[in-house]
Amino acid sequence: MDLSILIINWNTRDMLRNCLTSVFEGAPEGRSYEVIVVDNASEDGSQEMVRREFPQVTMIMNDENRGFAAANNQAMAIASGECVLLLNSDTLVHGDVLGKSVEYMDAHWHVGAMGCRVVNADQSLQHSTSQFPSLFNLMVQTLGLDRIKSIPAFRKYRMLDWDRQSERYVQTVSGCFLMVRKQCIDAVGQLDENFFFFGEETDWCRRIREAGWRVAFAPVGDITHFGGGSSGVLNYRRDLMLTEATVRLHRKHSGLVTAFCVYLLLLAFNGSRFFYWAVASIFGRATRAKARSRHFRGISLSFLRAWPKSGRAFQ
Repeated sequence: MDLSILIINWNTRDMLRNCLTSVFEGAPEGRSYEVIVVDNASEDGSQEMVRREFPQVTMIMNDENRGFAAANNQAMAIASGECVLLLNSDTLVHGDVLGKSVEYMDAHWHVGAMGCRVVNADQSLQHSTSQFPSLFNLMVQTLGLDRIKSIPAFRKYRMLDWDRQSERYVQTVSGCFLMVRKQCIDAVGQLDENFFFFGEETDWCRRIREAGWRVAFAPVGDITHFGGGSSGVLNYRRDLMLTEATVRLHRKHSGLVTAFCVYLLLLAFNGSRFFYWAVASIFGRATRAKARSRHFRGISLSFLRAWPKSGRAFQ
């Protein structure tokens, strides 16, 4: 088998249908491939839709939401492709991007993982590659300093001055479209299931690079990533989970002191945003301001949960 395409779904039935349709329409010509969908206990009819409309798909049905990392590991355990593609359910693949990606991996045996160009629904560029998070990078982004175009150092983290039209070795690739060589997975190991929904692909890319493989971006074609598919219904819990994953990443790779500094920085950021929107709701823009105030209030009051416990992240 040349390619195994893994898609994790949680209550994104219509997006999943569109994603699968685009996958089969853009199937790599002359290549053997399989599609594996892992459903994390959806309640929107996703399982029935897949069985009815895409009988060629191999489906794993969980009785609970096991998270992104654990569900992908389930699919990897039965995948037989020489290349394994992690593909979000809220994406559309275009043209021959699947076949071109496999061709790229065939031609670059030193590359363990790669990503392609990702665009938003309006066709604007989505910054799907970045440097590995650091305390400095996080501080720059939190303070909005990456908007200052005259200081290139502030824009390096998200690689904002690169249009993704050229091939480049990178530090991390988004998990919305991440193709990994099976040989690399066997050497490095699967995703770290201590990450529930965010951070797992960043950790994986770091481990891949530390094992001597390259992580690459290749302009082999485009996918559309709508974003907010499974996480859109999580309200403030989404940002809380993202915060926990960010702190967990720093604790794992940079140590306890750095992780605590990251935790305090994010606590200060969310607390300041809560204060700002609470005041704004009093003096104007009441509807939006009240909604944002509730959002950041929920994060701030639950922030103790953002410190990573041993073992798996909270759900």
